[in-house]
Amino acid sequence: MTDSAVNPFKAGFVSFVGRPNVGKSTLTNALVGQKVAITSSKPQTTRRAIRGIVNRPDAQLIIVDTPGVHRPRTLLGERLNALVEETLGSVDVIGMCFPAGEKIGPGDKFINDRLDDAPRAKKVAIVTKTDAAGKAAVAEQLLAVSALRDWDAIIPISALTGRQLDDLVAELVRLLPESPALYPQDQLTDEATIDRVAEFVREAVLEEAREELPHSLAVTIDDIVEDDGTDVVKIYANLFVERDSQKAIVIGRAGSRLKQIGADARAQIENLLGRRVFLSIHVKVAKDWQQDPKQLGRLGF
Repeated sequence: MTDSAVNPFKAGFVSFVGRPNVGKSTLTNALVGQKVAITSSKPQTTRRAIRGIVNRPDAQLIIVDTPGVHRPRTLLGERLNALVEETLGSVDVIGMCFPAGEKIGPGDKFINDRLDDAPRAKKVAIVTKTDAAGKAAVAEQLLAVSALRDWDAIIPISALTGRQLDDLVAELVRLLPESPALYPQDQLTDEATIDRVAEFVREAVLEEAREELPHSLAVTIDDIVEDDGTDVVKIYANLFVERDSQKAIVIGRAGSRLKQIGADARAQIENLLGRRVFLSIHVKVAKDWQQDPKQLGRLGF
């Protein structure tokens, strides 16, 4: 009997969910082995369902990183929550993330209850950030998580140190359906390059102006010029804020902050493209865009 007959190939979709800033994007990147989702200490960093692909000899795991579920205060927030609901209805496994050092609160319980709206998906609890919590805190969190529902698996992990990530992947694969590979075996994400470039710019802004700015930032790419007789890729980006005061914060004194943002983003983009990059960022004001359906549409939400 062949090995494939004993252990048939599996493939399917897994979505990581949880409150904002519980480590979903960091976990996605750690499993894929490449940065496919931007990360930030600010909550609500992820705004799209981003797919990262984990390829193994016996399985293909497509991870769908989703925005953090939260109580929306804007139309953008409502649309992000709706995106999560839509995603959960189409995946094979849902991994709900709980930071080891944070007590389970109303937000966690709200999301846990919403998992019942996706009855066909297997449910896995993932206790994240165990490197930042003591053994007693991890044990206490595992008990609290186990009381929420009858999970198909409960796994404590640290995406930062790699602790038990292999165990997590093994459990997720175990719960996947038998299926041929759904993507080419050398593909790590289905994110378009232009979208990844835009996200790297937004991440740089979030990190450089993390204290001053709320999540009123959006980035679009006007053009990527790759063949103009030079070996430099030219990228023209727009950075949208909601008020003139925010524009001044992003630009900084004599343009110093925008220059640093450009340098940080360019380093990431050059690593992605494997080429030198010229990056032009134009800061624009789109007043109250998070509440405006037309502007949301133009910005891709």
